Formats: sequence, structure tokens, C-alpha cells
Amino acid sequence: MNPQDIPNAVESLALQLTRQRLMVVTAESCTGGGIAQAMTAMPGSSAWFERGMVSYSNDAKQDLLGVQAQTLASHGAVSEAVALEMARGAIEHSRGHISVAVTGVAGPDGGTADKPVGTVWIAWGQKLGYAEARCFQFEGDRNAVRQQTILEALKGLIARLQ
Repeated sequence: MNPQDIPNAVESLALQLTRQRLMVVTAESCTGGGIAQAMTAMPGSSAWFERGMVSYSNDAKQDLLGVQAQTLASHGAVSEAVALEMARGAIEHSRGHISVAVTGVAGPDGGTADKPVGTVWIAWGQKLGYAEARCFQFEGDRNAVRQQTILEALKGLIARLQ
């Protein structure tokens, strides 16, 4: 990964959001606010960045985003169902038009046979309730997994705005 990949993606995203007069909101677990930090590192981001929510614990996912306890119990925090509820909840609990949500296992611990370290679900949501999610399997240490997650989250937003 090139060190400029994330800032370049933010710049591209900012242009599209500004052009379309849309606001983005983030719901983050495994990245701990890294997506919001990358976005707000750009001067003028208040024109297109509405808010970011770090929902690291299951309680936070429920309290901040309205993720259902049953969804967490049935599927686990690192799942398509939870990522989708996070993306939809971010829109419902904000003034944003488009959202990105991430939940995963950044490591070095916490992985299982079903969900090894590097497993990350990213979901993108829109104001009218539509959301879609994709599972990624990233390689590397905790920081590498988080950086790859941030970049893919941004790239997914850009793709959905085109």
C-alpha cells in the first residue's frame, strides 16, 4: 500500500461528495475511528463529513447504531448482518446521506477458524435504507489490517457515488 493511497482516496471522495452536496457518516469498530480521522485530516471536510461513531463494543453497536441484540447473538459482531445494521443505523442516527460501516478482527488476537485475524466486513448504506456489504480477508499485522480496511472503505464509497 502506498502511503498516499488513503489521502488520495479522501481527496477523490471529497470531490464527489461536494459535487453531489452529500454528507457522509462513519460507523467504525475495528478501525477505531481511523476512517473518520482520515476524512477529517483534510481541511474543509466539515462541508461533507457529518459525523463518525466508534462502536467498538457490542453495547455501543446497540446504543449508538441500533444494532439488534438478536443479530449480534445470532451472527456475531463480525458478520454481514451486523455490518449492514451498522451502516443503516449510522444513517438513521445522523444527518448523513451515505454511510460506511466496518467490523472485523484486526488482531493479533481474537481470530477463530471461521473468522481469522484479518476478516473484515465493510458495509455501505444510503439514506433510503439501501445497504450492501462485502467481506475482506486482509493480510499483515493489526496496523496493516486497519489501514487496508480504511482504504477499502473509502474506495467503496467512491465507487458508490459514481
